Amino acid sequence: MCGIVGAVSQRNIVPILIEGLKRLEYRGYDSCGVAVHRNGELQRARSTSRVAELDAQVASEAVSGFTGVAHTRWATHGAPAVHNAHPHFSHGPGEDAYTARPGRIALVHNGIIENHDELRAELRAKGYLFMSQTDTEVIAHLVDHLYDGDLYEAVKRATLQLKGAYAIAVFCRDEPHRVVGAREGSPLVLGVGAQQGAGENFLASDAMALAGVTDQIIYLEEGDVVDLQLGKYWIESRAGGQGDRFTRVERQVRTVLAHTGAAELGPYRHYMQKEIFEQPRAISDTLEGVEGISPELFGDGAYKVFKEIDNVLILACGTSYYAGSTAKYWLESIAKIPTNVEIASEYRYRDSVPNPRTLVVTITQSGETADTLAALKHARSLGMQHTLTICNVATSAMVRECKLAYITRAGVEIGVASTKAFTTQLAGLFLLTLALAQVRGHLSEEQEAQHLKAMRHLPVALQSVLALEPQVIAWAEEFARKENALFLGRGLHYPIALEGALKLKEISYIHAEAYPAGELKHGPLALVTSEMPVVTVAPNDALLEKLKSNLQEVRARGGQLYVFADADSRIESEAGLHVIRMPEHYGALSPILHVAPLQLLAYHTACARGTDVDKPRNLAKSVTVE
Repeated sequence: MCGIVGAVSQRNIVPILIEGLKRLEYRGYDSCGVAVHRNGELQRARSTSRVAELDAQVASEAVSGFTGVAHTRWATHGAPAVHNAHPHFSHGPGEDAYTARPGRIALVHNGIIENHDELRAELRAKGYLFMSQTDTEVIAHLVDHLYDGDLYEAVKRATLQLKGAYAIAVFCRDEPHRVVGAREGSPLVLGVGAQQGAGENFLASDAMALAGVTDQIIYLEEGDVVDLQLGKYWIESRAGGQGDRFTRVERQVRTVLAHTGAAELGPYRHYMQKEIFEQPRAISDTLEGVEGISPELFGDGAYKVFKEIDNVLILACGTSYYAGSTAKYWLESIAKIPTNVEIASEYRYRDSVPNPRTLVVTITQSGETADTLAALKHARSLGMQHTLTICNVATSAMVRECKLAYITRAGVEIGVASTKAFTTQLAGLFLLTLALAQVRGHLSEEQEAQHLKAMRHLPVALQSVLALEPQVIAWAEEFARKENALFLGRGLHYPIALEGALKLKEISYIHAEAYPAGELKHGPLALVTSEMPVVTVAPNDALLEKLKSNLQEVRARGGQLYVFADADSRIESEAGLHVIRMPEHYGALSPILHVAPLQLLAYHTACARGTDVDKPRNLAKSVTVE
């Protein structure tokens, strides 16, 4: 979602800010901007185009300075338009829309301020002029109103009046070489400058934005306010995240090696295509070092936790939710442990029955998903203290918040539509299943060896599946002319059908829905015509014969079937029935293989329709607002 970069230095920091925004483009955005302190005034450039266009704009307008902030915005309050783009300036009493000059405060913000209407009314009454529809401009005016010569104190006092989630970076016309940041419910990191003699320091919403500038990172915590100046910084935090008392705190400096090369597109047309084909490597990396099944794969003390629990609660959003839904089948059939899967954004807003013997499992690619973090906090407030995360970012808030973790090693995922993050989540969840099965006495040594052998073969098996791409491209040419599609799966593969439908709608904008195939006659069959392609995941498992009956129901109504079938499933192509044969049947791990051709189908359909594959409309990569 939104991205923040800020800096104080003795050199022109505009190239650093722009490069940081480029590294954050993968998060998704609809506008971008940069503001600097220059010759005692504020200078700004904003755009509703890509960061590359902003870069050209700052060059043509000679935007430069030693102190500044930059931002990529994903619209929440106000349409994607230049006047709503960050950074926002304060406009104090006595100005009007025609004569307003840049005020003294420049500010960027991630998150949502819930009491912005109340604050806006108060500030308007004091004479402040609003130039946008954003909640962010309210913060800029509030800081200006509270400013009495010390920006740090003004920001601290402003945060006491804010309700909601935020990460902010602020600088003031009257205080060169000073940037102040604050966070509550939205991530923000401090980068300690590495350039000798420069005394520079940085802020960012993601350490990746600072790759190549510094690898010395401090992850700010809830309620932190940080003051950046040349050669120094300090952090204060609100005691317990509430009240109006701030105390000086020390935060650990970590060495974080951001993988800058991961953002190179190479020979692929889009990052999504690249990431689909990186899945064999990502699975291999995620399983590296796993010689045997042990609870300690998930952290010290995992064995004790696994012995104490009697059920599992999985919390996740979007694609991660479908990974959790797949894991429910594994956990209940292999580990024999009752499992519930909850959409994180819904879980904390309903009455549930807590059980202190629950293992709360969060699944998140970024580890910063606001809804999932809030759901975890809610679960803990109900007395469920056994927490574990499956996450792709070892330094994320989610990993820090959970007692146990398994870090997937998908690498940086640029495309908004998740691919390799999903399959590595499944790999991590299958390991969790085996570890719980072992502790509960449901995994023999022979079964462990068989499962590990199958997992080690996954990268090779995935390569064989990806070799089906030419056949999938032929199907995509047909799908590109449709406006609706239906996906079917049974049992373990129903969540995979859901994920396939999500991918198609995310990037091709074709309306797609998924159902358990057995539910076809209970409603969805009414939608089936020759214009409604029906995609079916058909592994050769215990439900195959039932699935074949469902396929006949579609054919009898003139529907066009597109079936991904295992080699030995005895489903043959004929009129109205199109079959792509998978290389092999893979048992319990079959979902990891069957999702790959669904990703390819969505990708090539989107290409045929000419959509922006890596940055689909209205979507963001890292959803850091509720």
